[in-house]
Amino acid sequence: MKYTTKLLSTLGDTMTETKKHNGVQIDLISSDRLDGMATMEKIQLILDSVRDGDIVILEEGLTPDEESRLIETTMSEIDPDGFNGIEIETYPQSSGGDSGLFGRIMGNDDSSRLTVIGPADQIETLHKDETVISALVSGN
Repeated sequence: MKYTTKLLSTLGDTMTETKKHNGVQIDLISSDRLDGMATMEKIQLILDSVRDGDIVILEEGLTPDEESRLIETTMSEIDPDGFNGIEIETYPQSSGGDSGLFGRIMGNDDSSRLTVIGPADQIETLHKDETVISALVSGN
């Protein structure tokens, strides 16, 4: 985790430089960065990047409530002449483990889920299953 956080800090420092080049920027956001943030802070962080045309990958994903709030906030900000919304894909929770109360008590809670979020006009999901999310990403 510490390496990921350091890597993300380094990436954050070079984000301005990257914007000067053509291509698609991918922001890999560690769970350490999101820990302690309020729901609306997380949503704002995500939407700021996506509005800039970036793809956001969350190491731990969002809770169902946070994901709902993200979608709700996105819908209120859609502008036909500007922001087209988001495409969001999340790995489903593992069906192999016990994710109920007993599973969490025993340390078997498998709630960590990778989430990919990007501009609706630049990312198209081609395939998704329990182990793979394949997406086609087009540049501006």
